[in-house]
Amino acid sequence: MTAMRASPATRLLNFLFRASIAKKILMGYLALAALIIVISVFALSNLERLNEMNEGIIRGDLPLIEAADKMIDNLLAQELYARRYGILGSSDMLALFWERSKEFDLMAGKISNLPGKHDIPVDRLISLHTEYNNLFVDSFEHVKDPAAVAQGYHDRITQKQEELIGLLKEVSSRALKAQNDKMRMSADIGTIAFRGAGLLCGMGIILSMTAGMLITRTISKSINHLKRATEEIAEGRFEYQSNIRKQDELGELFLAFGEMSKRLKHLEEMCLDASPLTRLPGGVAIERVLKTRLDTEVPLAFCLLDMDNFKAFTDRYGYARGSEVIKAVARVMRTTVGEIGIDEDFIGHIGGDDFVVITSPDRYLEICNTIIRRFDETIVDFYDPQDFHRGYIIGRNRQGQTMSFPIMTLSIAVVTSQHYNLIDPVQVGELAAELKEYAKSLPGSVCVADRRKKDVLQSGQQETAVASARRSRTRMRDVQPKEHH
Repeated sequence: MTAMRASPATRLLNFLFRASIAKKILMGYLALAALIIVISVFALSNLERLNEMNEGIIRGDLPLIEAADKMIDNLLAQELYARRYGILGSSDMLALFWERSKEFDLMAGKISNLPGKHDIPVDRLISLHTEYNNLFVDSFEHVKDPAAVAQGYHDRITQKQEELIGLLKEVSSRALKAQNDKMRMSADIGTIAFRGAGLLCGMGIILSMTAGMLITRTISKSINHLKRATEEIAEGRFEYQSNIRKQDELGELFLAFGEMSKRLKHLEEMCLDASPLTRLPGGVAIERVLKTRLDTEVPLAFCLLDMDNFKAFTDRYGYARGSEVIKAVARVMRTTVGEIGIDEDFIGHIGGDDFVVITSPDRYLEICNTIIRRFDETIVDFYDPQDFHRGYIIGRNRQGQTMSFPIMTLSIAVVTSQHYNLIDPVQVGELAAELKEYAKSLPGSVCVADRRKKDVLQSGQQETAVASARRSRTRMRDVQPKEHH
């Protein structure tokens, strides 16, 4: 089982393959942000070290060197003022002696408070300085002649002074060495920081360019496929399939694009099948919609519309005016279904003066009655006034006999799934044709529907719904017209 497990790199690639474009871009930015954070932490840590060293030099080493030099100057000044006092006996010289002594003590206290300078022998300096002062005081008291200082005290004072100056120079030397070490370390840290930051920045540039190229290549490749698919569909090749299998937004887009191409193919088939006169779907689309509703067992009402005396009208007024009548009927149907029906209702044009409305059993009656009423109101405008007021036109029948033809009316035959076990479009068409023949035998514009009980269609039955419908002529009491003008 362990051998079959995917490696971390494989799992990462699979995750990136499945990730969305937004996540891929986000991961690229997160990686770049992480690298920027590393660079910032690295640079800031080195800057902090440099700052600490510079602060140690400024607040520790330099003040210590300066204080040591001043303390040496104070020791030498004390010796000078002591000797002048011994020669002149001036109290001013003695005051200056003790003033320099206080300055020395103040500098010693300042050294003891310097940060990071706890190893300085301040107590030793103060002790030696006290002894140094006492030697001068003793020399002032025991020497009777103030103009000369005894040779014994001079040697002891010189020895103590040299010891103090040597200790102060040692402190100053140690501070100077520490300062130089820190400066060298600062230079080394600066070099490391510069090289490290440069390396990390280079890695960041390479990472960002790589991520940008990968994401750009992925998007560009997918867009090119999409462009190719668009060109193929524009040429009418709706079967084009892209090999894009990404599980990101572009992959989803291609899935949607595939569904769109199928829909476009379907729409093109419907457009090719549509009537060039009314732009309504034709027989192929009508059969497809009807079959879909039968397969899904959606309750339906199939309404077959036919104009009575249409041929006589075109013989009398010509093909052009007949075409205007057909377009007017299509407009009436669209308007009516748009107002009363729903989006799922369907309008089709079989051809000539035959139309179809597919709706639900609870809406067909209102739709058909409204279409009849609007048809009767509209058809008036297509007759010459004298023909309409006369109530008929003179023409010839198919046998060439002269006869009168009434004003056009509309016959609607309705077959619903409430009254038949409907199986296929052929069965529905036969039932509707039977009812239409009866409707056309009635005067005026009518809508008829067979209201008999549902026929149960089973395998092996001798009687079918079509045969039952054909007997409807002999059982007219079962056929109930819904509207009769």
